[in-house]
Amino acid sequence: MGRWEPNARGRLEKAALELYGERGFEQTTVAEIAKRAGLTERTFFRHFADKREVLFGGSVHLEDLVVRTVIEASDPTAPIDAVAAALEAGGAVLIHERARKRHAVIVTNAELRERELIKLASLASALADALRRRGVADLAAQLTAEAGIAAFKVAFEHWVSDTEEKDLSHLIRESFDELKAVTAGNSHSMSMTPPHRSPEGSPRR
Repeated sequence: MGRWEPNARGRLEKAALELYGERGFEQTTVAEIAKRAGLTERTFFRHFADKREVLFGGSVHLEDLVVRTVIEASDPTAPIDAVAAALEAGGAVLIHERARKRHAVIVTNAELRERELIKLASLASALADALRRRGVADLAAQLTAEAGIAAFKVAFEHWVSDTEEKDLSHLIRESFDELKAVTAGNSHSMSMTPPHRSPEGSPRR
């Protein structure tokens, strides 16, 4: 029988984020992550396919949560409000410190930035499918999902750029309120500050 390893996944995630921050993603090996966590490489691969999945492994659970929230929204709920509520629910389960460390690793690596965009595109597609299941027309479902992801990204960028822990769900709500104001031709200034930019000049995600 294998040795009992309490919270092995959490220990591996913590060790990986520490090492990625100290040495960089490319320079860190699975062996070093396992050693820092006090575990074996075999244990690592029981929880993660590779060292990238430490950063992206939770995306499936997040997608499941937001899709379920859209599907279970009450019938009178407008599509944009269903998406907003779903993304607020997703934001509520994210941990600020971990998200900031993860974000800092991703923005320094082109491959990881691309993977992050793919994950967001997958989330948008899943949201659109959920809206279609609620009877929303194809084009409207796609536009609503894409707009929702854009609002979520803006809120998330502000959240991780701030060293103080704030309520991500509240920032998401503010972002959606501004989106609605813009589409209604009644834009107003938001309280959030502009996102930091990467060395290349593009907004950090």
